Amino acid sequence: MRELFTRSIRPPDEIPNDNDPADVPPATVGGNVYRPGDPDGVQVVGESSSWVPPTIRPSAWSGWPAEWATPNWSNRTAELAGTAWACVDFNARNLAAMPPYLVGAATSLNTSWIENPDPDLYESWDEFAKELFWDFQSGGEAFVLVTARYAAGNAARFHVLPPWTVDVEMAGGFRRYSVGRVPIDPADICHLRYQGSVDDARGHGPLEAGRSIVASARGLAQYAATITAGGLVPSSILEAPEQMSPDQAATLRDDWVAQRSAFPGYPAVLTGGLKWTPTALNPKDMALLELAQFTNSQIAVLLGVPPPLMGLPTAGDSLTYNTVLMALEQHWRTGLRPMASTVMKGLSGTVLPRGSWVELNSDSYVQPPPLERAQTYEILHRIVDADGQPVITVDQIRQAERLVQATPITGPVTA
Repeated sequence: MRELFTRSIRPPDEIPNDNDPADVPPATVGGNVYRPGDPDGVQVVGESSSWVPPTIRPSAWSGWPAEWATPNWSNRTAELAGTAWACVDFNARNLAAMPPYLVGAATSLNTSWIENPDPDLYESWDEFAKELFWDFQSGGEAFVLVTARYAAGNAARFHVLPPWTVDVEMAGGFRRYSVGRVPIDPADICHLRYQGSVDDARGHGPLEAGRSIVASARGLAQYAATITAGGLVPSSILEAPEQMSPDQAATLRDDWVAQRSAFPGYPAVLTGGLKWTPTALNPKDMALLELAQFTNSQIAVLLGVPPPLMGLPTAGDSLTYNTVLMALEQHWRTGLRPMASTVMKGLSGTVLPRGSWVELNSDSYVQPPPLERAQTYEILHRIVDADGQPVITVDQIRQAERLVQATPITGPVTA
């Protein structure tokens, strides 16, 4: 594992272009003044000789134009629009909170990883699962690397690999994996793809398909921030009694905005025949509120989250969620359950023997209210088979509702 981390951040042995940019005026990117940047394109924080993986911070080189996009480093989570980030996090943290359980596994099978897949890297299963679902949604693919196995061959330790560190190529109709030019046995890596095809090496996610919607949301957020930074000065027209040069008009405009931003709510004082005329846009229209809400709702739907769970308005038609429980149920059925099924089945095929798999328990997320659960238990308890055994026993009801009383502690207690 240490070798893979080291190789994934190692700069290439050869120098792609060893010409000094200062000797080639003007500079190849940006203005005519060369400002040296990081020649390797990354900044490594920490000791790479330690077993702890160092922090990698990719960035654009010196002179990179601000209007150019940059590669998809680390899934670009920091640049997600607010609603996109919130929806991905909402899905990931709820799925991570659902306890995993085994189906069809032999009682003798060692699966201590179900509590923590790698104690050296994670504090619990929840941390591993949240990272896994984050990558699966935000980047369209997730990679799980098995680093240790039991004598029987099933996985003992595994962790999530950052997608940008994994190279995937198609060779002879099969995918070949490597990290830092070190090949990885396909049996030791689980490549989970949100959407993929047999002729495509990588996976693709909803944010990639909806990149124009996310870009629109980011633009609207920047527009709102610009209005706020300007002191919420409403759009208006300043009329002068006489002809002004472009420089004079620009100075008058800048002075007006500066004064209104510095003293919001104060009355304006106009002299010299100046006239101020506000435009017809009110603050709501000026902030493009309805357009922003529509765009954010589209992002929520794209990520499988009902808009009401994100505090977004709905159209108010017959499909509107009447209760929070209905919204949660819809979220689980159309969003979380398909994603959980895809990820858990793919993971099971790598870490468990054939015929057994791991699932997530969603009861705590979509369970009905206590009265409805009690009525269901009562009906199931009354249904008996030919031998008089009920479908569910009282002890099973207690266990399902976590009403089993803990064994009391007797004797002295020492701190």
